[in-house]
Amino acid sequence: MSENYLEINNVSKQFATHLALDDVSFDIPKGSVFGLVGPNGAGKTTLIRIINQITAPDTGEVRILGEKLRPEHTARIGYLPEERGLYKKMKVLDQITYFGQLKDLSRMDSLARGKEWLERFDILNWRHKKVEELSKGMAQKIQFIITVLHEPELIILDEPFSGFDPVNTQLIKEEIKRLKANGSTVIFSTHRMESIEEVCDYVGMINKSKKVLEGKVSEVRHNYKENILEVEYTGDLGGLTERALSNGQVNGSGLQSAVFAIKDGSVRSLISELNNKVELRSFQEKLPSIEEIFISKVEEGNHE
Repeated sequence: MSENYLEINNVSKQFATHLALDDVSFDIPKGSVFGLVGPNGAGKTTLIRIINQITAPDTGEVRILGEKLRPEHTARIGYLPEERGLYKKMKVLDQITYFGQLKDLSRMDSLARGKEWLERFDILNWRHKKVEELSKGMAQKIQFIITVLHEPELIILDEPFSGFDPVNTQLIKEEIKRLKANGSTVIFSTHRMESIEEVCDYVGMINKSKKVLEGKVSEVRHNYKENILEVEYTGDLGGLTERALSNGQVNGSGLQSAVFAIKDGSVRSLISELNNKVELRSFQEKLPSIEEIFISKVEEGNHE
C-alpha cells in the first residue's frame, strides 16, 4: 500500500481561456497535515474541487491509497469549503444530524457525535438555536463539526480560521492536531502563513497555476536560508560592528543582539571571531519563515 494517502499526478484543468492548473503534482503522506498555499487565483480551489470530484481534471489523475479516484471515495472525505453553506433557519443539532446522515451515519450516531462535539466546543447550550441566531464564529464551529462528524480519513479545510478570534483559532488548531493524531490526513489551505509552521508537516505552493514548491516545512525553510546568523552577547564588537547587518538591545535582558550575513568562510569562523571580541551568550542560524518564502516565490513568478 502506498505511504501517501493522496497522490496528485500531472493534473491540468482549463476553463474557457483560463488555465487553472498546469501539470500540477503533489504527494500527501498518510497521517500528515499538508499546507496548500498560493495567492488568490493560483489554482488552489480548483485543485480542492477536483479532489472532491466536484469537477474533473482535463489531464492527469488523483489517487487515494494508490487507487484511482472514484465516486465512492467521497465518503472518506470531509470538506470545509471557503464558501460556507449552512441552513440559516435550521436548528444547530438538527443540522448536524442531517449532515451526518448524508455521510451515512445513523440518526442516533449523528446525535451522539454532534452533542459530543458541541460540548467539546462549549456550545451545547446552543443546540436548539437556529443558525441565524449564532455569531459568525459560532456558525464556523458548526461548519467544522459537520466536516469532521463522520470521522473522515481525508479532511480538506479551506480557510478554516475565517471568522475566528485568536482564542477560537487556537482551538481549531488543536483540533486539527488531534484529528491528525487519530489517523486523519489533512489538507489545510490558508492565507495565514504563520499557521503553516504551527500546524503543518508539509507544504505545497501553487502560483499562476503551477506548482512552485513542495516539501517538509522544516526542509523548505532550511533550503531557502540565506546564511544569516543571529547572536546575543555582552561586550564590545569593535570592528565587527561594521560587518553586522543590525546591532541593538534585546528587550528586557540587557544583552546585545546582532545579525550577521555569512558571506565568506563558515559559521564556525565567524563564531571564533566573535568569541575573540565579546562573550557570546547564544547564537542561531536564522531560517526564513514560510511567509517570507511565499512572498519571495510570488514576486519571482511576477517577474518571469
